[in-house]
Amino acid sequence: MAGKMRLFLVDDHDIVRAGLRMLFLAEPDMEIVGEAASGEAALAKVPELRPDVVIMDVAMPGMSGIEATRRIKAACPETAVLALTMHEDEQYFFEMLNAGASGYVPKRAAPDDLVAAIRVVQQGNVFLYPSLARLLVADYVNRGDSAREPDDPLTPREREVLTYIAEGYTSREIAESLVISIKTVDRHRENIMRKLGLHNRVELVKYAVAKGLIDVD
Repeated sequence: MAGKMRLFLVDDHDIVRAGLRMLFLAEPDMEIVGEAASGEAALAKVPELRPDVVIMDVAMPGMSGIEATRRIKAACPETAVLALTMHEDEQYFFEMLNAGASGYVPKRAAPDDLVAAIRVVQQGNVFLYPSLARLLVADYVNRGDSAREPDDPLTPREREVLTYIAEGYTSREIAESLVISIKTVDRHRENIMRKLGLHNRVELVKYAVAKGLIDVD
């Protein structure tokens, strides 16, 4: 049996962390390995504990969650960071993604959505809450036609692989679904990113949503 997902909580409100503890302790595949009430405290503990996922508040006194995320990802690139915040505006959303966060969940989300988001980012994928995914679409559209390819440069198989990637499937799951090798999936992924001039999963998902390959609702 695989080990439990190791979580680290960062929020400057004690009552929020207490609520998260109760939520995650009820999940048999999750355990909390540490907590911090500030970005500075998180940065001091995370590199030593090496959790699988950091649940990060965005707006905190002192070091923001954005800066803490940037530094944690630099020190621990294998640790996923999931933003959990009251702020749903475009500025915070894009700054957290650019800092290296793998997902962004509003605090008004249902507990099941948060648990699902943690499982998604722990697998190395991107979790986009529907209302926030629309910001990616708007950003893509607002860049204008000149920023987009006039014709889709992807082959039908590459579009198929891209759709699976955007929906959160791992390379192994994609290989099993398409009856191809994991190495072939990874080669398709590299070709997709090269052809589209993309650099990470967030940009892949953004492209897939804008092209209508996946639904944000």
